[in-house]
Amino acid sequence: MAASDYSARHLSVLEGLEAVRKRPGMYIGTTDSRGLMHCLWEVIDNSVDEALGGYGEEIVVILHPDDSVEVRDSGRGIPVDVEPKTGLTGVEVVMTKLHAGGKFGGSSYAASGGLHGVGASVVNALSERLDVWVDRGGKTHHMAFRRGEPGNWDDPASGPSTDSTFAPFTTGSELAVVGKVAKGRSGTRIRYWADRQIFNKKAHFTFEDLITRARQTAFLVPGLTLTVRDERNPDEMSEESFRYDGGPRDFVEFIATDAGVTDTWELKGEGHYSETVPVLKADGTLVSEEVERTCQVDVALRWGVGYESEVRSFVNIIATPKGGTHQAGFEAGLTKVLRKVIETNARRLKLTGKDGAERIEKDDIMAGMTAVVTVRISEPQFEGQTKEVLGTTPVRGIVAKVVEKELTALMTSAKRDDKAQANTVMEKIVAEMRARVAARKQKEISRRKNALETSSLPAKLADCRSNDVETSELFIVEGDSALGTAKLARQSDFQALLPIRGKILNVQKASVTDMLHNVECASIIQVLGAGSGRTFDIEQARYGKIILMTDADVDGAHIRTLLLTLFFRYMRPMIDAGRVYAAVPPLHRVEVKGSPRREKEYIYTYSEKELSDTLRDLKRAGRKYNEDIQRYKGLGEMDADQLAETTMDPTHRTLRRITAEDAEASERVFDLLMGNEVAPRRDFIIAGAQKLDLAQIDA
Repeated sequence: MAASDYSARHLSVLEGLEAVRKRPGMYIGTTDSRGLMHCLWEVIDNSVDEALGGYGEEIVVILHPDDSVEVRDSGRGIPVDVEPKTGLTGVEVVMTKLHAGGKFGGSSYAASGGLHGVGASVVNALSERLDVWVDRGGKTHHMAFRRGEPGNWDDPASGPSTDSTFAPFTTGSELAVVGKVAKGRSGTRIRYWADRQIFNKKAHFTFEDLITRARQTAFLVPGLTLTVRDERNPDEMSEESFRYDGGPRDFVEFIATDAGVTDTWELKGEGHYSETVPVLKADGTLVSEEVERTCQVDVALRWGVGYESEVRSFVNIIATPKGGTHQAGFEAGLTKVLRKVIETNARRLKLTGKDGAERIEKDDIMAGMTAVVTVRISEPQFEGQTKEVLGTTPVRGIVAKVVEKELTALMTSAKRDDKAQANTVMEKIVAEMRARVAARKQKEISRRKNALETSSLPAKLADCRSNDVETSELFIVEGDSALGTAKLARQSDFQALLPIRGKILNVQKASVTDMLHNVECASIIQVLGAGSGRTFDIEQARYGKIILMTDADVDGAHIRTLLLTLFFRYMRPMIDAGRVYAAVPPLHRVEVKGSPRREKEYIYTYSEKELSDTLRDLKRAGRKYNEDIQRYKGLGEMDADQLAETTMDPTHRTLRRITAEDAEASERVFDLLMGNEVAPRRDFIIAGAQKLDLAQIDA
């Protein structure tokens, strides 16, 4: 087309909901399952906003078998009177007009999740059918739409359907009164069918995501009951209901996966700021005015024994997964306070010499921390309709000040309990800083030198010749006595050996610093070559399999538990990837005597029951065996051939893969067996004492 042929007639003007249907991605992000769920969040958030304002205590979400979804609330109900500027009822204004609703003037909602006023109307535009019922003033009002256009559906007695005939209004819209309710009862019910002309055929509502969101919202709005019901499969109907009264504190305790080193602390406060906004006057003109805003801050946080951090931020009830000014303020206030109190206590924390020159970083502070950051403000400024990032600038300073004030009071409190927890937090942060510095120095060394030339690996390591990570194996062997036999039994091409001396440090009780200073723990981390804790990089691991080879007795089981605790706490990705194994050495060797027709045979058994069953089977078969059955009390009692055949040779051995599918349950077991609390461990031992076979104890 020539430039002279391009004129105003070639420009498209999209009006009303037509723009939404033409460019849905501008409003809901995508047209796959995420966009479908986003529409549902918009409807649910409108109901939650009523609960935030103190109207209504129950919301029900129903997934129907006909691919529709329904949201019911007990709020005030959408206004049903006529809006004077448009001449339309409040229901039709909310459902058909973009940027229209009760969230602009500030009088209807002090804090809400919606702010653009496009949520309900966008859902209506992207629905093949939408029905809304409003209970107000003793009556039930109803209006229906097809792809955003109001009209009447000629439904059969069986109920509403998208297959029914639709007749749009021609002269004027009608909000029909279809029933009566008690005068004190109010609320809104919205049921809609997503338009498959817009959404992908495979897009679907996910019950699990609904459950997660409902639980999250119940934490953020104390006293609100949220029920989610899935009726799509009549044979397997599912329903879950949530109600919490503790707010963000309960939320933190729910999402934290590790044992806590502090209580869950709650930091509350508020601040004020002003912003210039356009205000719609009665004569229809827009005038810029300076409005005073209040920002309410509610932060709950705690530190745990782990090193992973989990920070979730929210504005009103809207999750902001990519953060924003409120999360930036939280991190800034947190860093400022903890740097200051650690500098004040530098001598007691032994931050002298080289340590004193190091600066505490945000990552050191965040290690092991679980936090929920919530703010409530009027008309928040988000970056985009999907509301993933808060952009209201003054919120950063307000959140930072609240965190500084409240956290400083806790960290400098004279109360014995608060003081002990503050000391624990400072020691944890300093230990993380030292671990980070040590990891950085180790990485610098490894970059400067070739690992094979430095010989920086422990002298006691008997390494393998292969550099192929996929096939190489590292056996962590209990004791030097077993090492000699294992050297003869191994296949040195791909099997490496690292002996450890007795029982290593219990890292469930020890600090990070103590763990790094322990010779055995440091050797294991150094030999594996992938770091530890937050710096662990499984791609750098030098071996494909880690095999814990300990004696088949209670001491061996204890050592194996200590080693697993080390891997679980500081090298967890190896367990998650299924690369940590326990060798299964035999307990007994039975020598079956030969005969003219049979050669002498050796049978290995791995438990007392297996031994008794084996001896019984031999007697039944009429085979004789040496009554002097060899009982292995340690790996060192085997010769090389026996150790290779039973424990090390991949063609004959048995390995037990260590998994941690249920991380929370695994953490509880480790804490029970290896943690600081003695009483639960004592109860566990007493409860299992009757099951213990005294013959299994080496005395």
